[in-house]
This record gives sequence, C-alpha cells and structure tokens, in this order.
Amino acid sequence: MTDTADRIRADLTALADPGILAVNRRHGDEHAVNLTALRNAVKDATTGMKPAARHEVGLALWQNGDSAASLAATLLLRPKSCTADDLDRMYREASTPKERAWLLSYVVVKSGHAAALRDRWFGDADPVIAAAGWSLTARDITAGRDAGPHDLTTLLDLIEAEMASSPEVLQWSQNEVLAQTGIRHPELRDRALAVGEKLGVFRDYPTAKNCVSPFAPVWITEMVARQD
Repeated sequence: MTDTADRIRADLTALADPGILAVNRRHGDEHAVNLTALRNAVKDATTGMKPAARHEVGLALWQNGDSAASLAATLLLRPKSCTADDLDRMYREASTPKERAWLLSYVVVKSGHAAALRDRWFGDADPVIAAAGWSLTARDITAGRDAGPHDLTTLLDLIEAEMASSPEVLQWSQNEVLAQTGIRHPELRDRALAVGEKLGVFRDYPTAKNCVSPFAPVWITEMVARQD
C-alpha cells in the first residue's frame, strides 16, 4: 500500500501547477493540482484494488499532511471502515475548505455516523467544526429527515440570535439551514423570511448572473417559485 501511496504522491507532485495554487489560495485552499487530473491520478494508481486496500492507501495519503494528498485520500477511504472518532479526528485535522468539503461529502455522509457527528459538532467551540454540524443539519432538512435534537423552530431562534455575529464560516452553514427551512417547510416560511430580512446576512453578497443570491429571503423566494 505504501508503494501505491508513494506513486500517487509523486504523480500529484508532477501535476502541481503554481498558477492553480495561486487561484486556490484565494479561497483558502492549498492544492496545486487540477481536480480532474487529481481524480485521474488516483484512479490510474488504484484500478483493480479491493476496497480494503484502497482504504489503506487513503489512510497513508491522509497522514502525508499535503493538501492534494489529503484530497486524494477522501476518494479512497472506505466510509464504513471509519469510526465516528476517526472521522471527528480527521475533520479536525483537515486544514482547508476543500479538504473539509470532500471529507464531509465523500466519507462522513456515507459512513453511517453522520447523525452522531452532526450532534457532536453542532455548537462546538471551534466555528469550523460547528459549521460542519450546521451543514449536516441543513442536509437533513433538505432531504426531509430528522434534523437532530433541535426542532426547526428552535433552530430559527438560534439563527436569529446568533447568525449576525457568527464567524463567516459558520454564517454560511447557518444561512443554509435558514434557507432550507423556508424552502422545505411552508408553515415556517414566513418566519424564515422575516429572520433573513431582519439579519440581512449576505444581502449584498456579489452574485454571478444566472446564480441565486445566498441572501436567504431571495434564495427562499426563488426556489419556492421554481417548485410552483
């Protein structure tokens, strides 16, 4: 497994592009490899390997400490082979937004531990970790699942009390909960719209043409209109 991990590291090093790194650093990321090329390098090195062997390669890459290698690791880790404590540790070790996003999407949500980690991370003193708890809550609301120990009215109360003063990384996740509550729950839509208008978070956020504004009242209104 070490040989395969070493091959992937070497391939990623060869693919590194200073221009890509410069662009990614503007978003807080540290990988210098085009993500399609990264995926292809992982696929080429591990085709034919059994899931358990791929998982071991993933663990070796994660321990490397390099951002591109950590991203590659998330493509190889076997979610069901990770404990909740493993994933908690790894999420806290992740050092960039992209690493955290891929770990959450490709491993945590498929592990069987997403609900437990949602509740563990929600309200964590580290806003980056708390944001993951809120993101998993938003995901459950979007999918129509139980959103955890806090009912939706309580979540709206927390958002109204906290979001305006939360660090930006946490604001994004709280805002997603606000918007998805308004979109998915007509009985709470007016309250969600009112909270969004009152707080004004992301009201003036630059939004590309043909994209929906992250400002919750606009986001809610647009998505509900598309449902009609």
